[in-house]
Amino acid sequence: MSIFGKGSKLYSIFAFKCPKCHEGDLYETGSFSFDKPFEMPERCPNCKQSYMPEPGFYYGSMFLSYIFSAFFSLFFVMFFHWVLGWSIGASFGLLIGVGLVFFVWFFRFARALWINLNVHYDSTKSLKSNTR
Repeated sequence: MSIFGKGSKLYSIFAFKCPKCHEGDLYETGSFSFDKPFEMPERCPNCKQSYMPEPGFYYGSMFLSYIFSAFFSLFFVMFFHWVLGWSIGASFGLLIGVGLVFFVWFFRFARALWINLNVHYDSTKSLKSNTR
């Protein structure tokens, strides 16, 4: 099993797949879609894992998103200002542009990370293993 292969946490997080079976999608639309960007199905279509286990479940993902975004922003601006020699204004301007484009992806990534910290993979729930 590779580090990004099916059965690994990284696969489920970065592919936005169900943490239990790694088959169902966490979101109805693609990663960079601005059509229904925050909507998730209630359950996995394959294993029926609930994507909303309890009210307020994703509050923890806000903290992960804040930490990830803060460090990303800090290193992004430092890189463009100190390494490439851009001005602070240009570095922050580019950061705002990148933030606008990747906002939905950051939001989804934080939720995928949070649900994967709380739900563990079960290979018996996979479609492929159920058809054998």
